[in-house]
Amino acid sequence: MADDLGGGLFRRAVLVAFTPGANNLLGLHHGMTQGTWKGLAGLLGRLAAFAVLIAAVAAGLGQLLAASELALTVIKWAGVAYLLWIGGRLLWSTFRAGRTALVQAPQDAEPVPALRIARKEFVVAITNPKAILIFTAFVPQFIDAAHGSFPTQIAILGTIYLLAEFVAGATYVGAGALVKSLRLSRRATRNVDRGTGVVLLGMAGALAASRS
Repeated sequence: MADDLGGGLFRRAVLVAFTPGANNLLGLHHGMTQGTWKGLAGLLGRLAAFAVLIAAVAAGLGQLLAASELALTVIKWAGVAYLLWIGGRLLWSTFRAGRTALVQAPQDAEPVPALRIARKEFVVAITNPKAILIFTAFVPQFIDAAHGSFPTQIAILGTIYLLAEFVAGATYVGAGALVKSLRLSRRATRNVDRGTGVVLLGMAGALAASRS
């Protein structure tokens, strides 16, 4: 049944999941600064948020949420505020850093608890209006009335999408961990962090300007 329902979903979901976004960028950053395991902890936070959205859609709340302009507006601006916070904080931290020196910066980065990393990715994912649209508009396109009830199919299709998201997220984390192993200089690390901060701020601006 899963094969029938998700025939074309997984391939398309992988393309959607691999698209650079706030969560993938955070996964790359966490892999680079905290290592593979903590980066994967962040990915689990993201998947937990998506699982909540899948459950909401299966319960019939997703359609109501997607149809509520007020709810989407509140979620949108919560996402904007959080992206501004983490992007601004990351950017500010690079200007507070001391003199440039050749050190194992990613390896020596201040450790961050895995739970905090997971919580950060959870909040970014759950406050992303585009994530809501994935589970209220994109995934339901693959539902076939001949394959059973709507909640059951959403659960199956949602699981397939989570698998695609895991593959994409783990790839970004792995890429970050690979960069970490290259032992970049403090200057290079700060430049990467600044770039990450700027992109997150840009995403906040793009989300604020969007109509969704």
